[in-house]
Amino acid sequence: MNDRTNEIVTDQDSVTPEIMTYLAKVPEVTLWFWIIKILCTSIGEIGADALTMSYFGETTEGVTGFWHDYGYLVGAAIFFGIFLIAVGVQIAGKKFHPFIYWTTIVATTLLGTALADYFTRSEGFGYYWGSAILLGLVIISLVLWRVTTGTIDISSVRTARSEMFYWITIMFSQTLGTALGDYVAAGEDKGLGLGYLMSGAVFGGMMLVVAALYYWTSVSRTILFWVAFILTRPLGAVTGDYLDKPVEDGGLEMNRYILTAILLAAIVLCILIFPQRPASAEDAH
Repeated sequence: MNDRTNEIVTDQDSVTPEIMTYLAKVPEVTLWFWIIKILCTSIGEIGADALTMSYFGETTEGVTGFWHDYGYLVGAAIFFGIFLIAVGVQIAGKKFHPFIYWTTIVATTLLGTALADYFTRSEGFGYYWGSAILLGLVIISLVLWRVTTGTIDISSVRTARSEMFYWITIMFSQTLGTALGDYVAAGEDKGLGLGYLMSGAVFGGMMLVVAALYYWTSVSRTILFWVAFILTRPLGAVTGDYLDKPVEDGGLEMNRYILTAILLAAIVLCILIFPQRPASAEDAH
């Protein structure tokens, strides 16, 4: 099994701990994986806004200066605590658990949204430089992961070491997705000014391009996975923004608390109705 797994998962001759165990602790990549992922990114965008904007009043007139300056940071601290607990439970598990995995994904989207908003808005980095810095962090994380373990294929996520790289990379990518989505959608010299619907169409079109490359070219499936994974974040983010942002800003101004509950129920139903199995070496490319 080791010889076969080594041949499938990594192009290196040495056997690392990540290729010694057959089953991974993350789900196989299917259509429903991407649907649930997009739902998670939307709930991360709307749920984080519900706390930092609606509850803390970060963007509400009349609140104290503290919340205008630190509302996003306080929200990020809360979500960081949730993220640490979720990742700890996920890494401590001996096998793949769908609800634990997707809970951790939601935690990364909540944290990513609050962090991106804090650095791009409160700290004044702006959407362009915020996106550029976060893209660099994603690339650095992937390179270090590849150098350390010999592979960044998700079927290799079977040890605490590979899971740490996996979740750090995902956390950076979720934060990048929020900043990138805001950059493409925002106007008034803050970004490209495409608006929420057009931005959603752009990111959706890019996802279709990745799908075409997957089915009709020999481009690395691992690289395509991470490109698609990153793209789902701004796609879900601008979708969430379209649903909950004020009408004068191009949104529908729907209730954030209700939207969060609906999206959460949809994720739970998808997990229950469409069972998932862990990614294995036979699924690697």
